[in-house]
Amino acid sequence: NISYLIKECLPVSATFGLTSLILTYLVCIPLGIFKAIKNGSKFDLLSSIIVFIGYSIPGYILGSMLIIWIGGDGSTWPIAGFQSNHYDTLTFFNKIIDRIRHFLLPGLCYIVGGFAWMTLLMKNSLLENLSQDYVRTAFAKGLSEKRVIFFHAVRNSLIPLATGIGGMISVFLAGSYLIETTFEIKGLGLL
Repeated sequence: NISYLIKECLPVSATFGLTSLILTYLVCIPLGIFKAIKNGSKFDLLSSIIVFIGYSIPGYILGSMLIIWIGGDGSTWPIAGFQSNHYDTLTFFNKIIDRIRHFLLPGLCYIVGGFAWMTLLMKNSLLENLSQDYVRTAFAKGLSEKRVIFFHAVRNSLIPLATGIGGMISVFLAGSYLIETTFEIKGLGLL
């Protein structure tokens, strides 16, 4: 039955997809803000280079490299599956640890792809808002730089990121076929 197969695979893809989406937003928004504040600095240049190198590596290639470099023996970081074979015999705390260990390598592959565009979208959106009249007016009223940036400009800069969340959720929920194949995860992408 197709509904049974989807019901079995959806939680796996949703776990990877939604967790990766949340982690991506939690890292990219502050990074984009900091890059906008430090625009043109060495930090901005170095972080842009690192972000674009990560963006240029496809998730499944990164997964293959991680399997070879980090998970070679499979003891520290599992290189296949969503959970251990003996998952049902573990205590509650050990089940959480087991899922985190199985999530780390494929989760990193999910996250790296969206990093560059989301970080740069946040940076560019904030830079654009910082040049707007309402920001100059807030500075003219004597508000502190921190208050103007975080309470006025950042709120408006988050709008472009919020509009793209629907498309990202559908991609993450559907799973990534190549990443799920690389790590032998039985999710919707592989189904």
